[in-house]
Amino acid sequence: MFDSLTERLSGALRKISGKGTLTDNNIQDALREVRRALLEADVALPVVKGFIESVRQRAVGQEVKQSLSPTQTFIKIVQSELEAVMGAANEELNLRAQPPAIVLMAGLQGAGKTTTVAKLSHWLKNKPKKSVMVVSADVYRPAAIKQLETLAAEVGVEFFPSDLSQSPEAIVTAALKEAKKKFVDVLIVDTAGRLAVDEEMMAEISRLHQVLNPVETLFVVDAMTGQDAANTAKAFNDALPLTGVILTKADGDARGGAALSVRQITGKPIKFIGMGEKIDALEPFYPDRVASRILGMGDLLSLIEEVERKVDKEKAERIASKIKKGKGFDLEDFKEQIKQMQNMGGMASIMDKMPGMGGLPAGASKMVDDSLFSKMEAIINSMTMKERVNPDILNGSRKRRITVGSGTQLQDLNRLLKQHKQMQKVMKKMKGGGMANMMRGLGGMGGMGGPGGFPGAGGPPRL
Repeated sequence: MFDSLTERLSGALRKISGKGTLTDNNIQDALREVRRALLEADVALPVVKGFIESVRQRAVGQEVKQSLSPTQTFIKIVQSELEAVMGAANEELNLRAQPPAIVLMAGLQGAGKTTTVAKLSHWLKNKPKKSVMVVSADVYRPAAIKQLETLAAEVGVEFFPSDLSQSPEAIVTAALKEAKKKFVDVLIVDTAGRLAVDEEMMAEISRLHQVLNPVETLFVVDAMTGQDAANTAKAFNDALPLTGVILTKADGDARGGAALSVRQITGKPIKFIGMGEKIDALEPFYPDRVASRILGMGDLLSLIEEVERKVDKEKAERIASKIKKGKGFDLEDFKEQIKQMQNMGGMASIMDKMPGMGGLPAGASKMVDDSLFSKMEAIINSMTMKERVNPDILNGSRKRRITVGSGTQLQDLNRLLKQHKQMQKVMKKMKGGGMANMMRGLGGMGGMGGPGGFPGAGGPPRL
């Protein structure tokens, strides 16, 4: 997300950071570049105007003039104003209510509402450790109820069955009664969507809101629709007392216009952001972290949280302990490291969150083809355990068997072995504890980072 915006903004800010001093002229040049970057990212025009004016007022004021490093201060102002546009801080779900706390989900058809209900259920179940019940009040789309039932089973939350013959009001009333009976913490209601905003849909959701009196009314919107997302959110907000917004499909949106427009146009906070198709690909929205990523400064906090969530710490500890004892780093360990990275969304996802990546050429993270890691794993899987532990025994006939079994070429296998040797050298140098401690601290990521750390060190893996 934000790839094109990051590229343009980073370019504009690099130009100004090369100046010894700030003058009215180079401030105007930088602001012109920033304005163009925001408009190309499909940020709503009123939001762009307000943003540029706020930055201009601060940039030409005492805040910059009295600074020892005016150019750095200007960059900080841009970051600060980006945060202000998206909201000062993450606004958590308000679940302070007599159970069940009711969350009503609204949005257009195709925005990913039903999938988001499941993702939110998964998040509530695993983060605040809440018991969750979900119900579908969509009696217009035949597959909607079945889809939610399937997703609820996958996530492991309670599903309240509904029927196309029932009215939406009757469905939610019965679900609420059942949720109270079972002492469920949170009841999430999935409502019907339409292809466009219409009075009938708004009237129905308004009636459901009156029946349920939810603590949260969340608008689910597709980030790829750009500033249209903000305009649709405003139409819903005019009809419903929205409490927040969930942006979906943000991983497919290189522009970021929706994230920068929704808060300003609706006055409602973005509470969550969907970053992929997997059931756990829903993250709380932190404006400060997103602003940092937009400016190419990384997002270390989110990276650490992802490591905590998705990395198998027992396996990481085992590898770290093995390295410390000087037992080496074999191909089975190498395969485990590849799996850990894939669990975290792949190398491109990790690079996107790592500080300092803003200095890389535009689109550098896209040069890393994660399918190459799958090929590496296939090669290792085609080896016997003896070959994985001691790859030096690989002769011509063994290599031929492995490449045929993995559907790869001899040069692919040779490159993998070369990359493994590079990693072994790094591990050997750090076996005194540096690498082992790094792996414990990052839950196993350390083995893939650092100089020569990940396959194809110094650039993307080459297979």
